[in-house]
Amino acid sequence: MVDWLAPLVLIGAALVLVSILTSVLAFRFGAPLLLVFLLIGLVAGEDGFGLAYDDQQGAYLVGSVALAVILFDAGFGTRLRAFRRVAAPAITLATLGVILTTGLVGGAAHELFGLPWPQALLMGALISSTDAAAVFFLLRAGGITLRGRVRGTLGVESGSNDPIAIFLTATLVELVAGQAGLAGFTTSLLLGFGLQMGLGIGIGLLGGYLLQRLTSRIELETGLYPVFVLVGALLIFAVTAQFGGSGFIAAYVAGLVAGNRAMPHRGEMRRFQDGMTWLAQILMFLVLGLLATPSQFPDIAIPAVLLAAFLMFVARPVAVGLCLAPFGFSPREIAFISWVGLRGAVSILLAILPFLGGLENSQLFFNAAFIMVLTSLLVQGWTIKPVARWLGMIVPSRLGPVEKIELELPGTAHHELVVYHVRPGSPVVGGARLPRWARPALVLRNGGSMHFRKAGRLRPDDYVYIFMSPRYASALDHLFAAPAGGDGDGRDAFGHFSIDPGAPVATLVDAYGAKVDADAAGVSVGDYMQRKLRRPEIGDRVALGPIELIVRERDSDDRISEVGLQVINHR
Repeated sequence: MVDWLAPLVLIGAALVLVSILTSVLAFRFGAPLLLVFLLIGLVAGEDGFGLAYDDQQGAYLVGSVALAVILFDAGFGTRLRAFRRVAAPAITLATLGVILTTGLVGGAAHELFGLPWPQALLMGALISSTDAAAVFFLLRAGGITLRGRVRGTLGVESGSNDPIAIFLTATLVELVAGQAGLAGFTTSLLLGFGLQMGLGIGIGLLGGYLLQRLTSRIELETGLYPVFVLVGALLIFAVTAQFGGSGFIAAYVAGLVAGNRAMPHRGEMRRFQDGMTWLAQILMFLVLGLLATPSQFPDIAIPAVLLAAFLMFVARPVAVGLCLAPFGFSPREIAFISWVGLRGAVSILLAILPFLGGLENSQLFFNAAFIMVLTSLLVQGWTIKPVARWLGMIVPSRLGPVEKIELELPGTAHHELVVYHVRPGSPVVGGARLPRWARPALVLRNGGSMHFRKAGRLRPDDYVYIFMSPRYASALDHLFAAPAGGDGDGRDAFGHFSIDPGAPVATLVDAYGAKVDADAAGVSVGDYMQRKLRRPEIGDRVALGPIELIVRERDSDDRISEVGLQVINHR
């Protein structure tokens, strides 16, 4: 047996296991979990327990494959409807925002580190993309429910800006290495951008469609479907890169296409991809942590921290403000999106490219990027929830905790079996009836089973098996949900009571002395709010003097379907 095999597996498995176990503490204390993974890698490295690792090429390979898995899962979990709603501002941030950030941070790096302009711009490109994994872990850990457009913009931006940053960094490495002059750099930048994005989007669209069609037509063992899809995503990534396109864009687009089409065994796929995405994140952060040498950090700590502060307080807000100004975002929304631009593993991964390009200041680039990522995760990572609350970005959940399992029935895509765990205080405990289209079949109570009709009124801790169409997957949730909790008072967030969005605005003028536009007398409440808000989100408000109207719900066409009214000044 090879002598190095057992120690390598032992060390690798131990590091991954420790990382997983520390996630419990990270969730409890709201710590940035990816920062914990980085620190474990640092502690295990040559300045800690002495595990020497300096294979930059191997680290870049591991990081690239892990990032492809993460981006495919990000696309797979993004609903196309939500993507369309925020595509324009998010993609503007992911392209123009990355370029603006690169230029602004590059200017600061030129002053702080005394680097020539090409190298200073390279420093800016390394740190120009945000980290979706870091952002959404912290939102989940903090129990933060954001306004839909803000959350969607952050998600699409984080999922799509990595390929732009990778392309820009690779092109600047070629410029600094002297493989292209300034004129050649400009030509390479424009042509290369078009080629990479065009091939990435084209092959991603085709690959995602083929993945969906193949999984729908071929018969495999149930456990092989998620493996087939993930390996197919990696194949799409590799083929695109082989032909000169952006494999990362292709992986994200393929996930977006496949995830928004009917696929068998979707539940198994989602659970498998969740696990693989976590493993990819852990491996990427551990390897990058092992690659770093913390004893070298003090030499550049002050300028690197100052550059991180410039990024957080100047470059990111300016770039976000300029990119989102045409799209009607409020100053509070722009401020929050600016603050949630956390940097993560991609920035450290990109900092390996100067090593692979043989650049003179490779170690400086890597150490500076590492320090900036640590600073971002420490400062921004621990303050997301307070900043969200201060800026009014948190929307209290109107639906309490729901426990359910969705089971796909073999041989049909038209029905599924949903198992609900009845929570204390839920409407069904109080006698609420199920809609006619729901087909309850079985109730499990105190270890025994019985037909739904013989079970009588449902009790807390019952398990109810219901046959239903997948399109109604979430329609029963409110009947089985426990009373809502969370941040804020739901009454204050969604109004004292509900009013009909079809009611004339004139009735509010008569009843409350509401102040409305002169031409609004014959307009309905819903249409009036739609006109004022343009793109209404749940939780948005329209002030009418002594009252406020709040968007409670929207229908499938994004029209306001439920309105809350809050009296500000009782008369």
